[in-house]
Amino acid sequence: MNTELLEALTILEQEKNISKDTMMDAIENSLISACKNHFGTSDNIKVIMDRETCDYAVYAEKEVVEEVFDPAIEISVEDAEKIDSSLQLGDIAQIPVESKSFGRIATQNAKNLILQKIREEERKVVFDQYFEKEKDIVTGIVQRYVGKNVSINLGRADAMLTENEQVKGEHFNPTDRIKLYIVEVKNTPKGPKILVSRTHPELVKRLFEAEVAEVKDGTVEIKSIAREAGSRTKMAVWSNDPNVDPVGACVGLNGARVNAVVDELRGEKIDIINWDENPALLIENALSPAKVISVMADPDEKTASVIVPDYQLSLAIGKEGQNARLAARLTGYKIDIKSESQAIESGELPADYMDQMAMMDEEGYVGEYEAEYDEYEGEETPQYEFIEEE
Repeated sequence: MNTELLEALTILEQEKNISKDTMMDAIENSLISACKNHFGTSDNIKVIMDRETCDYAVYAEKEVVEEVFDPAIEISVEDAEKIDSSLQLGDIAQIPVESKSFGRIATQNAKNLILQKIREEERKVVFDQYFEKEKDIVTGIVQRYVGKNVSINLGRADAMLTENEQVKGEHFNPTDRIKLYIVEVKNTPKGPKILVSRTHPELVKRLFEAEVAEVKDGTVEIKSIAREAGSRTKMAVWSNDPNVDPVGACVGLNGARVNAVVDELRGEKIDIINWDENPALLIENALSPAKVISVMADPDEKTASVIVPDYQLSLAIGKEGQNARLAARLTGYKIDIKSESQAIESGELPADYMDQMAMMDEEGYVGEYEAEYDEYEGEETPQYEFIEEE
């Protein structure tokens, strides 16, 4: 048994995850290459290796002839009989080749071939490992800043978090552990190139899958996500189980689940709403926390006209238009928001609409408004939900 070679291959398999069979194939090829460098040809060289013991033997197959013209592929009858007395003219003799007789150049080439195969297999193993994690999240350790980019160690490979994939305002220190979304893994001659992101909307989705068991097992589906990285994310969820509240499952007890995601995203605000197949109801939910009077949605044109109370207009639009912008991305509709006063002026609501609503509400013909409070942008803003009477 070739104990030293077996131990070396075992260590390679354990530390670098390179299979023994692959390395044995590389050793066989290196021996054939060495024979070609030494003898000028390898067409008649056979390498036999025992996969269990790592014992190997190299043979040169030579034809038994009366007169030798090419010593590399022919052997005389006299010499053949010295090896095996049963060999006759025209037979093929297997002549043992001693690797110790190889020259320095042949030996060096064989060594380089084995090292090259080890490097190739290392790159392949690393590529396969991270290719399986493509479109998923990994934990990385910040190493250093390279210009405006950040070098991240992912374990067996390094990745570069480019400036475009960084959240504006985030700053990392060496040894910080952060979650990253693997956008793409490319195989290059220098090894796998891993493209990672902190701004991708799917990062939020994967974080919720890690925190919320109902999302991971498919009971709750994340139907759509709209994100402005570092500021706010809107997420629409749907439950396949009528007994499971999708929003409550994602929020968790006392907000524990959503807060874990918020902490990982370093304070980014997350709005979780109910998904609805009805586009009007979905748009109404998407504009939360603002309350809506009416929504007219055109599924063909993907446009919607929304009317909100006068005091809710700024809330519906949001700071610098963020709330409306995220709602539009979440639903896929172009949303036009108007206040009650603007709708009356444009004729979308009757001129006496305000008086009618005041009278109907006072007399209780239509319903009543139930006040509730929700924290938004650091302020408590009154919100009203219309309750229809049966």
